[in-house]
Amino acid sequence: MSEQTRRRFRLGPGVVVLVSEIACALPGCPPLETVVVFWTAAGVRHRFKVFKPALEITEEDLPCDWLMRSLAAPDGFDDDCC
Repeated sequence: MSEQTRRRFRLGPGVVVLVSEIACALPGCPPLETVVVFWTAAGVRHRFKVFKPALEITEEDLPCDWLMRSLAAPDGFDDDCC
């Protein structure tokens, strides 16, 4: 998953990419989702979720590369997942 993310967003080898599977027991929540977080060289945190287990994710499940700016967490953003 991290290598797929690197290719999709053209991230260098020094960029940190974290991939986590999160289980959810809340009603209406997928039983397992994968959260991907990465930081660009400018220190901007980006994140996205895929509502599948990490091993089932394909390149087609990733956001388009032109959406990268919209994946950036705004200053002061604090989410409980990443």
